[in-house]
Amino acid sequence: MNNLIGTIPASLGNLSSISYLFHFSNKLSGSIAQEFGIVSSLSDLKLSFYNFLCISFASIGNLTKITCFRLFKQFYSIEEVRNISKPTHWSLPNNVFLGGSLEKFTANNNHFIGSIPKSMRNCTSLIRVRLDGNQLIGNIGESFGVYPHLIYMDLSYNRLYGELSTNWGQCQNLTSLKISNNDISGRLPPRLGEAIQLHVLNLSSNKLNGEIPKELGKLTFLLDLYLDNNKFYGPIRFNLGMLSNLEQLNLAKNSLSGLIPDLGNCKKLWMLKLSNNHLSKYIPLQIGNLQYLQYLDLSKNFLTGEIPQQLGDLKMLEILNLSQCTLW
Repeated sequence: MNNLIGTIPASLGNLSSISYLFHFSNKLSGSIAQEFGIVSSLSDLKLSFYNFLCISFASIGNLTKITCFRLFKQFYSIEEVRNISKPTHWSLPNNVFLGGSLEKFTANNNHFIGSIPKSMRNCTSLIRVRLDGNQLIGNIGESFGVYPHLIYMDLSYNRLYGELSTNWGQCQNLTSLKISNNDISGRLPPRLGEAIQLHVLNLSSNKLNGEIPKELGKLTFLLDLYLDNNKFYGPIRFNLGMLSNLEQLNLAKNSLSGLIPDLGNCKKLWMLKLSNNHLSKYIPLQIGNLQYLQYLDLSKNFLTGEIPQQLGDLKMLEILNLSQCTLW
């Protein structure tokens, strides 16, 4: 942290051999990307914005060697946050994905509006993308392609709509897919079960409907599965017993029906939320074998019968909610 002030010198554009440029924790202003965009040798560009008024992305497309591009908002005190009565909004630079070598793009928790650049669909070099916490809008089924190297994608907390493409199932190296809190609708594509390296799948708080495809049972490396607050219905048909690495399962706030599935092989499970559904009959005795379970919420279902004594064996249990069921 240097706390430099003033304007960014145009002479930065003369640094013809520079590869890495980090602009953090300063109060420099000016046409940031315009000056940096003519440095074609740049491979890693990380910017935090203090002055929100002089940002130009016109030259970003010239960075044909860039592999990592990160954009951050920056405030220096609570008072400075309070003084911003009308936050500035930007659109994502349309040409940022044109270079063909971009691997990491981070622009989360900014005020970005508008659509996702069309050039992103064909940027097959992508490895890690964070666009969460913006106000991006557009059809998610048309904006993304197949990314053979992609490991991490977070699009949560935006305004994306439409149906999920089957392309996600072809991202064979994808370990984390987070698209929660958007307006995605339609059915969950069964081919998503082909993304067999997935560790985290979070599609909560959307408008997804239909039955949860049984193909999700193929995701044997899955640690966290969040499908809560959607419009899924029908029985839970996918084989949860195959997900032996599962640690967090949240299917709450849907219209799922039928029996609670066998969870006996989910030995690592510590959070289980199935509340606000139409699940019926009894609580499976096998839940008492989940020795790491800390959070169990089965409330607001049509469960009946006796509460299993085996729940008393859950030594690590901290939260138990069985309310608004017909249990004794």
